[in-house]
Amino acid sequence: MRLLLDTHVLLWALVSPERIPARIRRRLESPEHEVFFSVASIWEIAIKVQIGRMVLPMPVEEVATAAVQSGFEELPIHAGHAAATVHLPLHHRDPFDRLLIAQALYEPARLLTADRRLAPYSHLVEVVG
Repeated sequence: MRLLLDTHVLLWALVSPERIPARIRRRLESPEHEVFFSVASIWEIAIKVQIGRMVLPMPVEEVATAAVQSGFEELPIHAGHAAATVHLPLHHRDPFDRLLIAQALYEPARLLTADRRLAPYSHLVEVVG
């Protein structure tokens, strides 16, 4: 199964994995699953750090490296991902979350998220916690 981590779950996996339920951690560590992080998440983190809404224990530039070292694969943003957002209902207006949902639907991959507001989008959205 292909899994896509939302920004919160990515940061939890890298910085505080104890916040992720054990059943989800086992899936992230299993060689049966391909685990992806989106370039959109790195972009979101960079913006939030710059405007003071997030503090990290590592430089932003090291987040993607840490994710790859954890066995996660980088998912670039393709034009098809961006264009697919036009077909999403406006349940949620956060552009980063909408792009992650579009990526999950387009690829397809199960989106692991901490945000319950994303669940109505698809059966591919799985709320963690």
